[in-house]
Amino acid sequence: MSLLNTWWWLLPLVSGLILALVSGPLGSFVVWRRMAFFGDTLAHGALLGITLGVLSDIHPTLALLLSSVLLALFLYPLQQRSSLSSDTLLGIISHSMLAIGLVALSLARNVRVDLMGYLFGDLLAVGLEDLILISLAAVICGGLIIWQWRGLLATTVSPELASIDGYPVARLNLLLILMLALVISLAMKIVGVLLISALLIIPPAAARSLARTPEKMALMASVVGMLSVALGLMASWQWDTPAGPSVVVVAALLFLLSLTRRG
Repeated sequence: MSLLNTWWWLLPLVSGLILALVSGPLGSFVVWRRMAFFGDTLAHGALLGITLGVLSDIHPTLALLLSSVLLALFLYPLQQRSSLSSDTLLGIISHSMLAIGLVALSLARNVRVDLMGYLFGDLLAVGLEDLILISLAAVICGGLIIWQWRGLLATTVSPELASIDGYPVARLNLLLILMLALVISLAMKIVGVLLISALLIIPPAAARSLARTPEKMALMASVVGMLSVALGLMASWQWDTPAGPSVVVVAALLFLLSLTRRG
């Protein structure tokens, strides 16, 4: 049976492409601001949210969204006030939340959860409901990024100068982490808890050597991400490999290819 004669891959492909499209600009801000640990922490904390959602009989997607947003709102002020360095604090919280989530799942003996699907993603299990949610999130985040692009970029380059120029720095920072929380919670279905940061970081890192301006880098990051999704899904279908990890492997290969251009 030819890939072109099947239809089951269409929803996962479109969902992945839309997610990669909005992940490009958001991931660029993650790279510029050195927030890789922040994305990891949100993803790991979301696993605990899934556990609590299952135990309290809340829809998994809603539990993901709520836990990611609440954790983001908790982490942001904590980062500003803690005496520990940012990466140390986030590393402690990230691994602690992941461990607590796994322990809680193991104790919930009467509840069956697809742990491997949450850890490594299950792109081929994406349904129409997931596509609608991802599309809605992409429209919201994409619109906010376009609307607040200058402010987000200014606060990334220099928060002090941005404040002097009249940009609401704290509000823009909060907006960015809430958009990250939204995208990460929905992307977990595709690449999983353990690989979500790779989808945010690798495409912008690959685009960095291909672009001369922030706008071009954000656009190229989306292109690299979408290529990774399309080629990764094709590789998964061809060689029967896990879809989420296959996407990340393709992204890593594109990153290595971008290094040859830099050289």
